[in-house]
Amino acid sequence: MKGYWIVRCVYHDPTAFELYAKAATEIVTKNDGEFLVRGGQQTNKENAKLERTVLVEFPSFEIAEAVYAGAEYQEALKHITDCSVRDFVISEGI
Repeated sequence: MKGYWIVRCVYHDPTAFELYAKAATEIVTKNDGEFLVRGGQQTNKENAKLERTVLVEFPSFEIAEAVYAGAEYQEALKHITDCSVRDFVISEGI
């Protein structure tokens, strides 16, 4: 079954975000991931407070987990550690 990164986030440093986004894009693409949602217009409902949503589809749940845990992605995360608030979930598709 496919695996998904579901991310709700806000970033407070545009320069750091751009460094992270460039690296993350390369990593996702290299691992056969596809961005299904990447920012854009959204309407927050109920308790939603974060301003950006990203949804990435991977060929499998195992790949989604492995990419997140991998050294390359963990290195990319260092760009935004101190300037973001994120809710990040890896979920298996149906």
